[in-house]
Amino acid sequence: MKNIAVSIILATLLVSCSDELTRARPFILTTATTGGTYYPVGVALATIAHAQLYESQGISLTAISSAGSLENVKLLRDNQAQFAILQGPFGAWSWNGEGPISNPQTHIRSVSALWQNVEHFVLLSELASTGEIMDLDNLDGDRYVLGARNSGAEQTGRFILETLGIDYEEKFNLAYMGYGPTTNAIQDGNIVGMNIPAGAPVSSITQAYALLGDRMTILNWSQEALDKINSRYPLWDWYEFPPGTYPNQSELIRTVASPNVLVTREDISEEVVYNVTKVIWENLATLQEIHGATKDMRIEIAVEGLGAPLHKGAIRYYREVGVEIPDRLLIDEPTNTTEQSSTQENGA
Repeated sequence: MKNIAVSIILATLLVSCSDELTRARPFILTTATTGGTYYPVGVALATIAHAQLYESQGISLTAISSAGSLENVKLLRDNQAQFAILQGPFGAWSWNGEGPISNPQTHIRSVSALWQNVEHFVLLSELASTGEIMDLDNLDGDRYVLGARNSGAEQTGRFILETLGIDYEEKFNLAYMGYGPTTNAIQDGNIVGMNIPAGAPVSSITQAYALLGDRMTILNWSQEALDKINSRYPLWDWYEFPPGTYPNQSELIRTVASPNVLVTREDISEEVVYNVTKVIWENLATLQEIHGATKDMRIEIAVEGLGAPLHKGAIRYYREVGVEIPDRLLIDEPTNTTEQSSTQENGA
């Protein structure tokens, strides 16, 4: 009896310690490199969630940097991260097993569309004969950065250039760097251009413009180019930089953008995802004060541009606030629930 009592006490202590460790363990939110928008916005999201939810719900988020969307998909798959920010195309690619993702990631669930991911294809002005995106087709062995290796910037950059018919493998001398080193490289004259998809204004572009001024050009887009990249995934839309968006920028720039998305794992509890979704949208004003890229976030478009179905916790919140949810995002819910319940009650 004595041994049994000791065993029970030890088991109780172990369960108690385990519960405390589980409660204290933060969920990991993986973002991208520190020179872009994902990381500072991710840190802001994690900080707000921790401040609002830790004491009351025991929910904590910690933001980490990464190589970007492609690595984030792998971190989610391996449960090394429980939340991730992805570029819009990666939401669709992940769920369908397309593009750079060979197998469907059926454990991924959407939480929300976030801010717009704006395409910044930059080229030294001396090489930008028209100032439009197709100027990239005229490069001849010049060193150009599409992004860090295996990053979301690299993968979406490849997709865009391939869709536009630009043979970048032949015409570019590709280099692979994060946003910060890329900015240093163009300032030092080591590259002729760079691909920086991020929420505007992005610090890397601000820094480059401040030093180079009109010696660099953010390439404009044509309607024809926009139609081409929307032919497979209709995610992109127009995005304009008024003069003064960046230092020394004197003319309007017309580029394109697609939504960034917050995703999670299917096995994260409904309560956790509900509370995280709620805290994001109920503290949107604070988030927008922290980073200007989030100024175009609106609850009315919170489920637009999502490639993977919604998590049940997110569905619960959006229904509470009256957001209309497309059927394609509701796969975890039984269909015709009312009809089924009625049939069961009638003994059929």
